[in-house]
Amino acid sequence: MRYVLASGSPRRKELLSKVIPDYEVIPAVGEENAKATEPDELVEELSFQKASEIFHKVFTNDTERLVVIGADTVVSYNRKVLGKPVSRSDAAAMIKSFAGDTHAVYTGVTVFYTDEKGEVRNFTFHEETLVDVAPMTDEEIESYVATGEPDDKAGAYGVQGLFAIYISGIKGDYYNVVGLPIARLYKEMKAHKLL
Repeated sequence: MRYVLASGSPRRKELLSKVIPDYEVIPAVGEENAKATEPDELVEELSFQKASEIFHKVFTNDTERLVVIGADTVVSYNRKVLGKPVSRSDAAAMIKSFAGDTHAVYTGVTVFYTDEKGEVRNFTFHEETLVDVAPMTDEEIESYVATGEPDDKAGAYGVQGLFAIYISGIKGDYYNVVGLPIARLYKEMKAHKLL
């Protein structure tokens, strides 16, 4: 079986290697335009677009079975989606909004694959994890934003990085917050006989 990850995220690459040791990386480059506004539906729609784009780019009718995995992660506070910050001040505003409170992180995963008969199939799911953030002073927020760590991350923070000192609790899958719910992915791929 040929496995492809439709994401260039170093965190997703590292996590997927725990499930599939040998796979290729072909990041999706298509324009993200989703109709969904609810965070759980949004991540499912975007992960579907990414997996579909790469699957249809590399799929040929040869004999090797193909499995393409796409994922998308968003942070949601009070049902408002917080994507990647557009500036450092945007990052600070995001963090300030949920500091001292609980927010949700959603990751949608879509797997496009060919079954034993060569038929094209797919499935999509999402995971939700609740993250508690300790109260933070303006100085702590500014200091964290100045590190540059929030620049390319949904919700303007990395749970596995310097922001870890402000995480006071997690309910759900930690790896979902990092960017790929690997336990659920493993279970789903086994159920679909893809491992």
